[in-house]
Amino acid sequence: MRTVLFALAILLLSCKEQPQTEIENWEARAANVEIIRDDFGVPHIYGKTDADAVFGLLYAQCEDDFNRVEQNYIWATGRLAEVEGEDALYSDLRAKLFMTKEEAKANYEKSPEWLKKLCDAFADGINYYLHTHPEVQPKLLTRFEPWMPMYFSEGSIGGDIERISTRKIKAFYEGGMELPKMELLQMEKEKEMAEPQGSNGIAIAGDLTQSGNAMLLINPHTSFYFRGEVHVVSEEGLNAYGAVTWGQFFVYQGFNEKTGWMHTSTYTDVMDEFKETMVKNNGKLFYQYGEELRPVDSTSVSLRYKDGSEIKEKRFPMYRTHHGPITHAVDGQWTASAMMWEPVKALEQSYIRTKQDGYDGFRKMMDIRTNSSNNTVYADADGNIAYFHGNFVPKRDTIFDYTRPVEGSNPKTDWQGLHTVDENILVKNPQNGWIQNCNSTPYTAALEYSPKRGDYPRYMSRDEENFRGVHAIELLTDKDGYTLDSLIQLAHDPYLPAFEVLIPDLVKTYDENVKSEEKLRRPIEIMRNWDFRTSKESIPMTLAHYYGTLVYQRMNRPKGLSSMELLNYWVKNGDYVGKLQLFSEVIDVLEADFGTWEMPWGEVNRYQRLNGDIRQNFDDAQPSIPIGFASGRWGALAAYGARYTSEGAKKLYGTRGNSFVAAVEFGDRVKAKTILAGGQSGDPNSPHFDDQIQRYANVEWKDAAYYREDVLKRAKATYRPGAR
Repeated sequence: MRTVLFALAILLLSCKEQPQTEIENWEARAANVEIIRDDFGVPHIYGKTDADAVFGLLYAQCEDDFNRVEQNYIWATGRLAEVEGEDALYSDLRAKLFMTKEEAKANYEKSPEWLKKLCDAFADGINYYLHTHPEVQPKLLTRFEPWMPMYFSEGSIGGDIERISTRKIKAFYEGGMELPKMELLQMEKEKEMAEPQGSNGIAIAGDLTQSGNAMLLINPHTSFYFRGEVHVVSEEGLNAYGAVTWGQFFVYQGFNEKTGWMHTSTYTDVMDEFKETMVKNNGKLFYQYGEELRPVDSTSVSLRYKDGSEIKEKRFPMYRTHHGPITHAVDGQWTASAMMWEPVKALEQSYIRTKQDGYDGFRKMMDIRTNSSNNTVYADADGNIAYFHGNFVPKRDTIFDYTRPVEGSNPKTDWQGLHTVDENILVKNPQNGWIQNCNSTPYTAALEYSPKRGDYPRYMSRDEENFRGVHAIELLTDKDGYTLDSLIQLAHDPYLPAFEVLIPDLVKTYDENVKSEEKLRRPIEIMRNWDFRTSKESIPMTLAHYYGTLVYQRMNRPKGLSSMELLNYWVKNGDYVGKLQLFSEVIDVLEADFGTWEMPWGEVNRYQRLNGDIRQNFDDAQPSIPIGFASGRWGALAAYGARYTSEGAKKLYGTRGNSFVAAVEFGDRVKAKTILAGGQSGDPNSPHFDDQIQRYANVEWKDAAYYREDVLKRAKATYRPGAR
């Protein structure tokens, strides 16, 4: 009997040692995780397994900015209207058109076991944070689920789905109509006037560096605070450092000890529109496909939205063909939008990328072909540099013009599988020793060693240069002896090539057409003597920015011209009266806003972060600091884009451009320097809310602590999730 009782006691004790509840599971997982915060608040997360590291990574992200973690999943899962009201319903409908909650769950269930473990750890890390921080009040999501990453699997700012117009969805699903032509023209103008999105990636071979090691500039241009800086390590081979989009469990732009990867938005055609021919038969809906009628996948969805203090519901139909969901109408025809939508494979590729230890593994990872919206600039410790232009590229019949909607009823317009990576535009170890991509044409990526445009179908890339690309090529040509510091200086070169096009024409126009005009005489003389370089002290920079902006806003723009081509068109075709009137208007605006037109750029161009809100309301009466950088529109590599819409604010406040940036040198040991716009934390009470901004403005980047001994030297807090 005693033996039986003893055995029972041992059994009960062993059962007690095993986690019995969700909370105990979280606590057991937390025991396998260590978080070390360095002197800039960057979290270095160490876990026994990859899943442990992901658990700690999401916990740390929530510590830094739960607001943004939650917001990304409110948007991605199609629940934005529950927070922002009825106007957001069409963003939610867009999300549901591409994937319902049930489909997200099914994608999670079909994932490989290793990926499911990471998704589980993602949810557990956030939920444990909420459990241990009851003072945090979510706007909507009180619990996160492991299927949620299926909605948010790739990491780009403004991923493919955001290119689907919610205005067009609203017009179609509210009234079966297409947008009026005037509204379509207005959308095009807004798109052209928006601060350029995109990034710079530069890889430099060891032959051109002082150390003999390859280097990589990681320079995404995103909205500020869109990504945090992290370092995540496991005993299963993960050791990635870089930028993570809030709420994702992989380093999106970054490096490990052996490889580095930088994404730039691509001009590869990865999305197409198919006009469908609809037929009703016995009350059911079909669409024409060749000689057959196929049934339209017709379902419906109820979406909730906030109306004052109430939550209401609105029901929408949803239609899909094999091309994709019906998102709008074109020429009276229902039109389906086709894009890459393979969330499981996209998550796999995004995570596998971070663990590669050389070119062969990285190249094999690219064979997954779901990095749809990006080019990739690459460097590694073996000295390789490479450039992949696009990754997901559907094959198409080139007799059709896919820049316009094509007839979905013709089977020949269907995508015909994907191009292999070797068929895509690819550069590896060019003889010039460097590669650059600034969202520009791939056919100048490596000077004369660039790919040749005639070797590829037109849809693989628009052959379109921009001022950042021109600037990068000029800086890189015939240069060597690079160090990390000189690469950082290159990335902040103050020359602005757009104004070398625009301003001499303005001065010439004045000289040839104005005999006596006291108002413009001194401003023109300042412009005449300008070297087209930006700085905080520069008055001509202020005049040029305001003038260039008015040119883009007011000029009659022929369709199909790039931003570079538009300025050249203005120079050649703008009338002298219009040019001088615009410049005169600049003087009037500056005098009205500031009392004088002689405004140094840094007095106008500012950085301000008053709180943790996702959308800042700027205030001229509140503290801000001067910034000497300029918009990427003008060719600035260190792009600094301002927003003009804060009510009552006259100064320009940065909202996007250089956010997280890194310069990396590979060798026996990896070395890197990084900077963030603002700081690591979204909490105004944190010392790391804006502790990097003066360094950012002064181009004084911090050293990245990658190896554990360096992390420990700079450690300011060491703890396990839930322990502080």
